Amino acid sequence: MKILANDGISQSGIAALEKEGFEVITTKVAQEQLENYINEHQIDAILVRSATQVRQELIDACPSLKLVGRGGVGMDNIDVEYAIDQGLHVINTPAASSSSVAELVFAHLFGMVRFLHQSNREMPLEGDSRFKELKKAYGAGTELRGKTIGIIGFGRIGQEVAKIALGLGMKVIANDAYSEGAPITINFFNGQSITISIETSDMDTLLKESDFITLHVPSQEEYIIGEKEIEGMKEGVGIVNAARGGVIDEIALVNAIKNKKVKFAGLDVFENEPKPEVQLLMNPELSLTPHIGAATLEAQDRIGTELASQITKLLK
Repeated sequence: MKILANDGISQSGIAALEKEGFEVITTKVAQEQLENYINEHQIDAILVRSATQVRQELIDACPSLKLVGRGGVGMDNIDVEYAIDQGLHVINTPAASSSSVAELVFAHLFGMVRFLHQSNREMPLEGDSRFKELKKAYGAGTELRGKTIGIIGFGRIGQEVAKIALGLGMKVIANDAYSEGAPITINFFNGQSITISIETSDMDTLLKESDFITLHVPSQEEYIIGEKEIEGMKEGVGIVNAARGGVIDEIALVNAIKNKKVKFAGLDVFENEPKPEVQLLMNPELSLTPHIGAATLEAQDRIGTELASQITKLLK
């Protein structure tokens, strides 16, 4: 059986699949050429991340397909229900990248509270001529310990964020439309662990009391955070979005930064990927990454082996 890993797959995933007798093709096929490639090579399964789209038209045009796999959590680039209705298996790897995304959230938070996103821009340009001025400008950082973090979306990734936050000594407020809370177990290097129960709160409480807010929700038809929600936040709040573009109103966010309601924000995802708005890219109060939440070597290894395990069970 042939598997096209169109957006790539880890070597560990390839090895696991080849061990089970699958032929793994890692050629990157352009979206407009996918139909012909799949039919010409009689591809049985296609694996994608966020770049490749698997829509109804492609499914209809490629009768050899038996499985669609998403290396990651969200599947908004796949017509999931239609694929299932046509008898295809649709799989993803919801747990594999949770830790990586959570750590990126705190990379943004640590960077923002100590102005790394700004000083890393200024030091190469003026570090030798304005060292003392820059030291003064960026010398009023704050600590995360003792602050309150609001987590919108308390699934696997949100719970991983809570683990790190609790370990840092932060207060955690969570909100989730489908969950009343969860026990958060923090495991230490020496085998010891501690479990803390977090009950979800209403959105108004989260917005009002949080020093930092991070989003971990699937793609939405409407904004989760817009002008109204920002008005209900603390003055000088920090926001991180490593979920999906379109869950934050980017215009409202920029306006809130201008009027100092929001002190800074970290964005890993954007409404207009892969071409984020210039006003976001040029804003000095924004800490920016190019949708790399799950892009660690460890996460990609876990994604590859988890996909291989599911494929083996379903197709052999």
